[in-house]
Amino acid sequence: MKKAIILALSLMLTVGMLAACGTEEKASKASEGKKVLVMGTSADYAPFEYVDSKKSDDIIGFDVDLAKAITSKLGYKLEVKDMDFNGLIQALKSGQADFVLAGMTPTEKRKKNVDFSDIYYTAGFMIVSNKDSGITKLEDLKGKTVGVQLGSIQEGQAKEIAKTVDIKIENRNRVPDLIQEIKAGRFDTAIIEDTVAKGYFAKEKDLQGFIYNNDESEDTGSAIAFPKNSDLTEKFNKELKKMKESGELDKLIVKWFGGEE
Repeated sequence: MKKAIILALSLMLTVGMLAACGTEEKASKASEGKKVLVMGTSADYAPFEYVDSKKSDDIIGFDVDLAKAITSKLGYKLEVKDMDFNGLIQALKSGQADFVLAGMTPTEKRKKNVDFSDIYYTAGFMIVSNKDSGITKLEDLKGKTVGVQLGSIQEGQAKEIAKTVDIKIENRNRVPDLIQEIKAGRFDTAIIEDTVAKGYFAKEKDLQGFIYNNDESEDTGSAIAFPKNSDLTEKFNKELKKMKESGELDKLIVKWFGGEE
């Protein structure tokens, strides 16, 4: 009888230990299975997203910090993928990315293919050239070669300028390519977002620029892009609103741009 009781207790203890282990294993797997959101970006756009190769190969910047903050608040892990800017919309449509944070402007054309969050940052356009170019106003662009990033809002701005000023438009995949073309003399100038251009002025002392804002242009603000009808759009907007109200977004702006907008 005693042996039977001892055997029963032993079996109960074993089952209990196995159940506990099973619970821990499930919890571990649940933790490991925490959903990962893929952020598509074009890491050539400091201070929004870029790689500081002197320090590491990681993609850093304002957009990356914003993505980390929102995904963390929503309980997701984040994976950042670097792509050419003109391929980001397609990456959303094909499922290669869950969202795009790349200083992207929510134009009407883009809205036909993807959904956008509320605006999180607004900047202007800078006409960049060498200091000895003599280009200081829009009229000076007549007969000049103007570089733009392929698929960017600046490409659209160049086409608008071309309606009134005779210019030749050339595009490249990356902003650093535009700067190199100017320095090499193949481009007379390039249209770049002003915040990004100021970053280059700090390093490239031979460059200059002036602000150009077309009053009739589309909104120059940046927003987060999502696949059509994604439930993430509303979730991100709620967290974005909280960050604006709490001042957390302003702190990121100060960190990466040196001042509040």
